Amino acid sequence: MTPQLFKDELMGGSGNITVWINSPGGDCVAAAQIYNMLMDYPHDVTVKIDGIAASAASVIAMAGTKVLMSPVSTMMIHNPATVAWGDTGEMEKAIAMLDAVKDSIINAYEIKTGLSRAKLSHLMDSETWMDANKAMELGFADGILSRVPAEDEPPPAGSMLYSTAAVVNSLMGKIAAKCRIEKPNTTPTGRSIDTLMERLELLKF
Repeated sequence: MTPQLFKDELMGGSGNITVWINSPGGDCVAAAQIYNMLMDYPHDVTVKIDGIAASAASVIAMAGTKVLMSPVSTMMIHNPATVAWGDTGEMEKAIAMLDAVKDSIINAYEIKTGLSRAKLSHLMDSETWMDANKAMELGFADGILSRVPAEDEPPPAGSMLYSTAAVVNSLMGKIAAKCRIEKPNTTPTGRSIDTLMERLELLKF
């Protein structure tokens, strides 16, 4: 996705829009252009992150009027990087350029989150990965995407807690009941041995 392709699609309609993001990032200059387009858009922009919004893609997400993340999505922020070649002077220019780019990225994060620049700089230094809950806690996201039930769908019958131990115990109890061997009845029946012996003695005569 290039800034020009994005602009063509953005200007192809009107009204509120939803931007779905699933991107590991890319060129920070292109991300800055897309971010500015969304910030200048005259209607509400809802950003929905359904996979990953990492690196430059996280900058674009900050342009959302509302940023929603899937409960299984992630966001990652880190320092900008580049490849440089040359002498000491060229390396110093590259370092200065990266510092300037980092400051510009922090601008977008600061506007969205309200966190201090020092805190944001530390998060970028550490290459911070966030799930939806952590992103909400830090202010990078406003909510978590949830399933919307159909209008004719009945409400859930009630909550349920699944316990592996309880299921295993119940299953073992049923198996034991099926495999139980009944003990033979040991209650004495019929005549006693003494009675039979008396009868035998009588038969001798």
